[in-house]
Amino acid sequence: MATKKDWFVSWFDTSYYHILYKDRDDTDAQIFMQNITSFLKLPHQTHILDLACGKGRHSVFLNSLGYKVTGVDLSENNISAATLKANDRLNFKVHDMRDSYVEKYDAIFNLFTSFGYFEEDAIDIKVLKNIKEGLQKNGIAVIDFLNVAIVADGLISDELKTVDQIEFRIHKKIENGFIIKEISFEDKGKKHSYVERVKYIDLHKFTAYFEKAGLKIKHVFGDYDLSAYKENSSKRLIFVVS
Repeated sequence: MATKKDWFVSWFDTSYYHILYKDRDDTDAQIFMQNITSFLKLPHQTHILDLACGKGRHSVFLNSLGYKVTGVDLSENNISAATLKANDRLNFKVHDMRDSYVEKYDAIFNLFTSFGYFEEDAIDIKVLKNIKEGLQKNGIAVIDFLNVAIVADGLISDELKTVDQIEFRIHKKIENGFIIKEISFEDKGKKHSYVERVKYIDLHKFTAYFEKAGLKIKHVFGDYDLSAYKENSSKRLIFVVS
């Protein structure tokens, strides 16, 4: 159960999160969705769960490719915004990934580093167990994570980013097994501060997680073009598991 102490509850539900990241390009996301669905040869009757869907950008595009899609996210504000794009084969609902699923899906996609938020490894493993149990027989899951080795190597500790006349001061560090981004800014005379914390999970640790969750690795990719994963150069760490 989410609490107000969980950083992602307050940050993802605020409008400032979307202001800071408003310049994100959907092109990469769309290329990835086209490539992975083609690679997996998913028929159009496939029902895909987009786990931690945000405002639904992946869900909407997957639906445009012909798939039935359910997008779920912890943020009520995100789901309210995403629901405006719903149709008879695209729906959205509030869901905490730590909870099990009522129905089973042909495929579950967890995209754009929407994993590794929790303090305890046991909770991350529980999330993966929920994914395993939420799959139909012969179903597959896609976990799209960052390549922590590259992030660590190129970490810029301090950055100033101005968006919509708001100056976001961003401090990044790696501490106690987490990649941490501290975000502070002032708007309308009020000071704000938020934090993002993503666990430092490399290939070895993910492999141990999957084993404990009963998931088997079928493929590992290093980018959205589905190139082979290379620890010292790949931008992403992408798994296909079942």
